[in-house]
Amino acid sequence: MKLRNFKYSRTLIIAVTLVLILSCSGCRLAYIFHVAAGQFQLLNDSIPIQEALESSSLGAEHKARLRLVAGIKSFGEKELGLKKTRNYQTVHLKSRQCPIYCVSACPRDRLVRKTWWFPIVGDVPYLGFFDLKTAKAEKKALIKKDLDVTIGVADAYSTLGWFRDPVTLNLIQGPTVDLVETILHEMTHLTLYIKGQGEFNEGLAVLVGKMGAFLFLEETYGSSHPLTIEAQKSIEDERIFSSFLTSLLKNLECLYNSPISYREKLVKREKVFARSLEGFNRLKIRLKTRRFSRFGDAGLNNAYLMSVGLYHRHFHLFEEVFRKNGNSVKTMMAFFRDLAKDGGVLLKKTGAGLGGSLSAGTSNG
Repeated sequence: MKLRNFKYSRTLIIAVTLVLILSCSGCRLAYIFHVAAGQFQLLNDSIPIQEALESSSLGAEHKARLRLVAGIKSFGEKELGLKKTRNYQTVHLKSRQCPIYCVSACPRDRLVRKTWWFPIVGDVPYLGFFDLKTAKAEKKALIKKDLDVTIGVADAYSTLGWFRDPVTLNLIQGPTVDLVETILHEMTHLTLYIKGQGEFNEGLAVLVGKMGAFLFLEETYGSSHPLTIEAQKSIEDERIFSSFLTSLLKNLECLYNSPISYREKLVKREKVFARSLEGFNRLKIRLKTRRFSRFGDAGLNNAYLMSVGLYHRHFHLFEEVFRKNGNSVKTMMAFFRDLAKDGGVLLKKTGAGLGGSLSAGTSNG
């Protein structure tokens, strides 16, 4: 499988500490130790950004992107209201690969994510692995349980403040807009993370990453700069793709909720998949970037679609909240922090609140 056919996984949440490991009597100790070992190796191999800038190991273009990191962090903290951290002061230069392979699974006749429970972070809708062989072994085991399974590659991940996360080589080798989006995306997780509510956490982080990247690049380079224009096009493509994906998932939900047999559902879903891919091929001419151009290249299944949906299904919902909070990320983040104080499922509370004046200072219980 060509894992980088579609980068649906912007970030991955991994919180790994010795305390977590010791308290993990009810969960997968082998997996926890695997992730812990990979994390410690990543940290051990990272060097200060200033040291990387003074070395000859990076070209001028990559160094220019690395110099942006401090400015992105500062902008996120001061202008977007994101939490100050000591992350991204180091860089990992030893690997050209993204650091994490992520495995997701779903029943074949339902759009319900399989989740794994861990202390501190609660239920998570994926498992992350530092090597492909282990990820493939997990995929094989899940397929034997008659589940749809997909393996994706995370551009980056967050340890939710347990460690000082480094910048990874893949980020500074990739497009500048992606670098800005990803760092702001991960900073969002550190600012507001609701345990066990992956769709909310990732949907919010996608919105903040994209809007924040546009605002940062506009302030840094001006509204007519190619990078600023690319960031705006990324937002426009996100709107188009999110609408397409939402329609596809609704069609599948109607099929899976119908009274026909399990086997009939599996046959009919293949027709839905085929029609959707045909529709996406027609849709691609409207896309202004290549971010979604390889969607579905390796085929569709429930796990793949729900993994994509984790990040992109609710963009319109979060963008509406952003709009109703004066197009201000900082005000929107304050609103969501306030909304989270009373608990509950934040996606449902947000959707219910859109009928009113959904903005900071308004109670939406």
